[in-house]
Amino acid sequence: MMTTIPHADRRRFSERQITFGSSNHLLTNINVWSYDGRWIYYDVRSDAAGSLFDGNRIERVHVESGRVEVVYEAKDAANVGVVTASPIDDRIVFIHGPENPSEDWMYAAWHRRGVIVERKHDSAGTNYLVATLDARDLVPPYTPGALRGGTHVHVFSGDGRWVSFTYEDHVLATSTAAEADANQRNVGVSVPIGQVRVPATHPRNHDGSMFSVLVTQTFNAPLPGSDQINRAYSDAWIGNNGYVRRDGSRQMRALAFIGDVVSDRGHTVPELFVVDIPDDVTVDGDSPLCGTPLTRPAPPRGTVQRRLTFTTERKFPGLGPVRHWPRSSPDGSKIAFLMRDDAGRTQLWLASPTESTIRQLTHNDFSIESAFSFRCDGNAIACVAGGCVCEVDIATGTTTPLTPPADATNALRPEAVVYSPDGTQVAYLRRDDSVDGTPNQIFVAKTQLG
Repeated sequence: MMTTIPHADRRRFSERQITFGSSNHLLTNINVWSYDGRWIYYDVRSDAAGSLFDGNRIERVHVESGRVEVVYEAKDAANVGVVTASPIDDRIVFIHGPENPSEDWMYAAWHRRGVIVERKHDSAGTNYLVATLDARDLVPPYTPGALRGGTHVHVFSGDGRWVSFTYEDHVLATSTAAEADANQRNVGVSVPIGQVRVPATHPRNHDGSMFSVLVTQTFNAPLPGSDQINRAYSDAWIGNNGYVRRDGSRQMRALAFIGDVVSDRGHTVPELFVVDIPDDVTVDGDSPLCGTPLTRPAPPRGTVQRRLTFTTERKFPGLGPVRHWPRSSPDGSKIAFLMRDDAGRTQLWLASPTESTIRQLTHNDFSIESAFSFRCDGNAIACVAGGCVCEVDIATGTTTPLTPPADATNALRPEAVVYSPDGTQVAYLRRDDSVDGTPNQIFVAKTQLG
């Protein structure tokens, strides 16, 4: 039985449903609000958890009026989804699947790309400017700044300039060479230093509007007990402007992510990592940025990948088990993640990008049940816990419900609980049993700042 937070008076909560259509609604785990807090962006994949990539529209709903607008509609049998918004202006970025999918090029982790849509309004009306984010070049010699596969979960940095993503590689996924690297999930960034043009040597090649590189390093067979990983995923920008190092200088660009290590006993264990990214990502490191037909694309020179957690000997090793993305406080000093306590309950924990110690934040007798986000002042985290949408105080771990407890007919979804830019509201998903198929609907609740 799920343990929930008891409530004496449901009337004290401020929860409001803002979508009512028959389509399913999917929120991404972060940055779903427009920069001005007036709109919430979502996609319309049919599966409640978003596991089927079959949506063809990106939409937004006006928070106050409930008015819905279609922002982008895919063509040529392509599908789109997982939309996030810029924190500084009217741009969004999302996954775009292949147009005119064919037997040898169906939607897959290594057959997708990022697309940016910018909304421009002038005296002539409103226009939407569409640009592909990451270039693709599938034929050697590969083009610097282009990738050879597919990108996923694109998120703008705090200043709105760079975009992070996860990546898988078509060249290695389809290679028959015994000596080829494995296709492994990695994390990359796209940087606005000019358009990347690629030759038309493959029908699925395309140009990109930003210079894209991988910034994590994985290994085909990590050494047990080492910091080597075979998968990097669930990335998150650290700070709105990086973080302050121990010596007082500032690391401007860094990502927290989950990396899978192998324990001394041979078990896969998800751990928390940080990668510090150089300002110039165009210079090869120990291996080519573009990779080779047998090797993965490699991080640029000056990239430093570090492990922050060492949990292999705990009673319940590793981050999770709830799917989530580590999140950083706006000043970059704290990184929050989920991990079980010794009783097996999932709690919030805090790490620092500059220290080797971690701190358990919540000590509840119920579990955290969802992905989460930091409030803009850095003093609280929003999540689903004990069957409610809650705020967790960063100083004390006190968990305060913002909504009444859910039941089977209006169950809360675990994929996203996302603050508005001013921290006064959170957006999340509930099932709506009043509509056939009980699709997800978007709700908002006032926070303790609201």
